[in-house]
Amino acid sequence: TEDFVKAMEDASGIDLGQFRRWYSQAGTPELNISASYDADKQRYSLRVRQSCPDTPGQTDKQPFTIPLRLGLLDRQGNELALQLAGEEQAGGTDRVLEITEAEQELVFENLPEQPVPSLLRGFSAPVRLHYDYSREDFFFLMQHDSDGFNRWSAAQSLAMDVMAEMQATLAERDKTEVPAILLDAFGNVLDAAISDDSLDKAMIAHMLNLPSESYQIEQARIADVDAIHAVREGIANALAATHHDKFAQLYKDNDANWEFDVKAEDIARRALKNLSLAYLMRSNDEDWVQRCYWQFEGASNMTDQMAALRCLVNSPIATASELAGKALTAFYDAWQHEALVVDQWFVVQATCSLPGTLERVKQLMEHSDFEIRNPNKVRSLIGAFCANNHTAFHAKDGAGYEFLADQVLTLDKINPQIASRLLTPLTRWKKFDNDRQRLMQVQLQRIKNSGDLSKDVFEVVEKSTV
Repeated sequence: TEDFVKAMEDASGIDLGQFRRWYSQAGTPELNISASYDADKQRYSLRVRQSCPDTPGQTDKQPFTIPLRLGLLDRQGNELALQLAGEEQAGGTDRVLEITEAEQELVFENLPEQPVPSLLRGFSAPVRLHYDYSREDFFFLMQHDSDGFNRWSAAQSLAMDVMAEMQATLAERDKTEVPAILLDAFGNVLDAAISDDSLDKAMIAHMLNLPSESYQIEQARIADVDAIHAVREGIANALAATHHDKFAQLYKDNDANWEFDVKAEDIARRALKNLSLAYLMRSNDEDWVQRCYWQFEGASNMTDQMAALRCLVNSPIATASELAGKALTAFYDAWQHEALVVDQWFVVQATCSLPGTLERVKQLMEHSDFEIRNPNKVRSLIGAFCANNHTAFHAKDGAGYEFLADQVLTLDKINPQIASRLLTPLTRWKKFDNDRQRLMQVQLQRIKNSGDLSKDVFEVVEKSTV
């Protein structure tokens, strides 16, 4: 909490804000890997190049020691024995090799066909990996890799590649189709999850979850908020329509009358069930809307209840809107004595993707349980809206930016620390198109010109304005 951070700063004499700013400037090592295969010698080579961007005070980074965990798969998906050149015998099918030089070659022998590499398994090092995988490679790894992290990473990378292409196409025409390879890849994951109950359900839930809008904005050089939202929604709707029966089966398989427990497998089961429900609610089927409300009413745990509430609040059909109103009232009545749960009630409404959310947030600021002097309440309503509701906050008319500036100016007189941190979405103006940049700069300049600003807010605004 903000109070905890302030207490730590007072006790230690360290400016944790300055530490965060220093840490954010630290460079992240990059691994660029290319492959070649000599069929005559049955030899497969990986050339690994590492680098790290310059950081303040360090313009010539020396090579790191990077643990690279990897495996090689044949075209049937079988793990191949890994025998490095010079070794008398293979050292298993999954190995961790040290990368210690700026450029290094790993040569594997006795491989009868060119393999598909599974690199950086288990996220063995905090680096950015670059390897020229094709969409077919991602598809293959999603189905066959034995490493859960890399199966998830392949799913995310395939989706990101498709999304980037569709966003570019959307700029030229109003509608674009989802490539069959992505629909088929997700369909295969669903088939495996339905037929094999021993699979890691947590991994499956993560694999079936599309990359978030926040992540796509972070990865983009210039983020087209509207295209990112439209494409992600289009893909999610296409997946929901194409695999409706499979999602329905997966929901039912994981919605048995399990006794509530906090064991990992039960948490994973709930995650998979609620992910399936979110896709099924995209069908706008009245039966699933009603079933979603029944889940809300009959939930034995907060996870299931919140998931159902979120689905209802974000559904555009009239029946869901009516039931969402009832559910929001019932939820608040049941939990109004628990401040942290009420915070989540605010978050659900602040992050609603439907039109009119900004006005709803303004209304909620008048709610008896919202207190502008309470940092948790500010984060759960204002902060959640500005940081996570990208389409509403980045509305083309700039209303979201003006709203945030208003709140920063109010909070600066009450709690300068929370005001300065709340300001972050406006400081990232360089990520967006020219019109949005101009509107964000107008509000930053307005804050800067407002008069007697705290040191915290002034420092952030000063560094952010042109």
